[in-house]
Amino acid sequence: MTAVEVAVREHAELGEGPTWDPAARRLVWVDILGSRVHTYDPASGRRTVMATEQHVGAAKPRTGGGLVVNLRDGVGLYDEGGAAFRWLVHGPVPGRRGNDAAVAPDGSLWAGTMRYDEAAGGGSLTRFAPDGSATPVIPGVAVSNGTGWSPDGTHLYYVDSPTRRVDVCRLSEDGRRVEERRPLAAVEPGAGFPDGLTVDGEGCVWVALWDGAAIRRYTPDGTLDRTVELPVRRPTACAFGGPGLRDLYITTARTGLDRPHPLSGSLLVLPDAGQGAAAVPFGG
Repeated sequence: MTAVEVAVREHAELGEGPTWDPAARRLVWVDILGSRVHTYDPASGRRTVMATEQHVGAAKPRTGGGLVVNLRDGVGLYDEGGAAFRWLVHGPVPGRRGNDAAVAPDGSLWAGTMRYDEAAGGGSLTRFAPDGSATPVIPGVAVSNGTGWSPDGTHLYYVDSPTRRVDVCRLSEDGRRVEERRPLAAVEPGAGFPDGLTVDGEGCVWVALWDGAAIRRYTPDGTLDRTVELPVRRPTACAFGGPGLRDLYITTARTGLDRPHPLSGSLLVLPDAGQGAAAVPFGG
């Protein structure tokens, strides 16, 4: 495996949520606290930056173009190019914002929330259908973070960061509800907190360790089989992208650090890290 490289040198406060957009052949990621949505085309090096009016926890491609975004006060839709915006669901809660989100195999958005003070029970994970109907999936969490599906779509991997666990959830037959949730892997004290995650083509879970300066890969039975050390203290999430979905892109943060590493806030990449799985666009 080759060494980690810099894809985009940036000073994002809280870089998050990398997602490969196969239609546009570009990576989409956000700076939550900077209220920015970034895109990066690794073939041409072209970048774009779009400002949002609120803190943006996640941005994911839509089937017909544009983005679905998990904002402070709800879930919204941008048309291609960001020229037009409308709310899909608008439901502000004082002291709460949107955080990490992911698109399920059926094209629904599973969006997490958290309180700014990270209070226990103040966040949740909710399923949003393309028509805007919302169904609570996992209530009463603190910091709703990494979310991803097994290749066959029968299980959900999920992180509530303060628990220091990656959980695995058995889903209902229609894939819309969690029927059983149990720990898959625990991160030991001193090794950081699990944050964003992605599931590769072999069904293994890659998870970023906030304050742990590393990415870990767990097999479907919870065995730790790979650790990628990073130069930055606060990686936040990871996703496969690029030609053949072979390169692992890693978002990072500099918020809260007295003396951040020069690359903190940049988008990193681990070339030829493995085989990713194709992302599904939001159906709305």
